[in-house]
Amino acid sequence: MTYQLRDLKDTVVAITGATSGIGKAAAEQLVELGAKVALGARDGDRLNGVVEQLGADNAVAVPMDVRSVEDNQKLIDAAVSKFGKLDSIVPNAGIGMYGSILDHTDDELRRMMHTNYDGTVWTVRAGVPAMLKTTGAGDIVIVSSVAGFRGGGDEAVYAGTKFAQVGLAGSLDRELREKGIRVTAVCPAGVGTEFAVGAGRVDNDPRFAEWLVADDVAYAIVTVLQQPRSVRTTVWQMWSMGQQS
Repeated sequence: MTYQLRDLKDTVVAITGATSGIGKAAAEQLVELGAKVALGARDGDRLNGVVEQLGADNAVAVPMDVRSVEDNQKLIDAAVSKFGKLDSIVPNAGIGMYGSILDHTDDELRRMMHTNYDGTVWTVRAGVPAMLKTTGAGDIVIVSSVAGFRGGGDEAVYAGTKFAQVGLAGSLDRELREKGIRVTAVCPAGVGTEFAVGAGRVDNDPRFAEWLVADDVAYAIVTVLQQPRSVRTTVWQMWSMGQQS
């Protein structure tokens, strides 16, 4: 017997943080499989470039800030307006700042907390009603981090936001499973992207050669969405072979 993964053709997925890194890689892989994507991010010019790459028939761009309740609703509304439904959401937008608990300003830490946690909550609150109304089921794939299970030194506030995301995902799984919505926290270790460059990481960090790449994490997101509807994966932790767990 050949195990049958779900066909994602014509499914509709909303992704935040979609101009680069994991979000962009997930959008690319999904469109290759025939899915349609609604993409949200702050940089409208870069976002339009991603949509141009993927094709206007396959993607729609929504310049947004995930900290805004209204902007998250705009993303979901754009997905439904353009493609007629919503199957899945991928709350991916996030920022990281590395250093001592005393190294950053109050406003910087607030921005990290509001982006990583509040932004996830607002995307979920906007997306769930649309999934239930237009498809009667769905997937929420929250891109978190292994830091949400064991925070390291010089990342206390960042790790706290990731613990919050993991806790949110676990509770949502218990709340939404009976409604037909699966909830997964995809939790990678370090990924060689522009994430946190200038805020504790440097561009072209030599460690990137041994870290995960964005396509690794995007593959995990896509695989979760391809699972038969009778199966759910609640947590997917991942490291490269060169990273210590």
